[in-house]
Amino acid sequence: MARYTGADCKLCRREKMKLFLKGSKCEGPKCPIEIRPYPPGEHGRGRPKETEYLLQLREKQKARRIYGVLERQFHNYYVEANRQQGKTGENMLALLERRLDNVVYRAGFAKSRDMARQLIRHGHIRVNGRKVNIPSALVGESDIVDVKPKSLEMVPFQVAKAEVGDRPVPAWLGVDGEKMRVFVHSMPVRQQIDAPIQEQLIVEYYSK
Repeated sequence: MARYTGADCKLCRREKMKLFLKGSKCEGPKCPIEIRPYPPGEHGRGRPKETEYLLQLREKQKARRIYGVLERQFHNYYVEANRQQGKTGENMLALLERRLDNVVYRAGFAKSRDMARQLIRHGHIRVNGRKVNIPSALVGESDIVDVKPKSLEMVPFQVAKAEVGDRPVPAWLGVDGEKMRVFVHSMPVRQQIDAPIQEQLIVEYYSK
């Protein structure tokens, strides 16, 4: 499976904001964007003309990077969202939120979506009692996501268990920290998604 293998911190600097791609490192003083709050590269400190197209492109890139999705897959989410009833931008964000790696991250079982993807690929996460090793799998209403019993004693999950509750959990999810279990109460709606994304700009980008 294709995936981004470059430096995550460069992505945050390029978007001029913290995307929280590195977990706890993003919250400390060693976060590179705190030291160099400008885009990487020779012309990083320049001031490019902010055209309408550039604003739309940057918003699309920011959303891709927050959820860790490559271009083709991200475009597929837009196409699927456009087929659904309702607002395309909100539908697209709901699809991204329903990704299994995002649910594991939102529940507090992983410090970043990258870490959540690794835990899923290694077979530590179950959906409705069955092992699922595809990070992009979409959860549905009333699904139960939990950690495989044999994996509960692993250090990452012991740490997560101790820290569950430190990070706000979206209202559409219910988390049982003691059992390391997540219950999907309902499908996410825009008011429950705290991602700093202007989805209408992304829709305008793809609509051209």
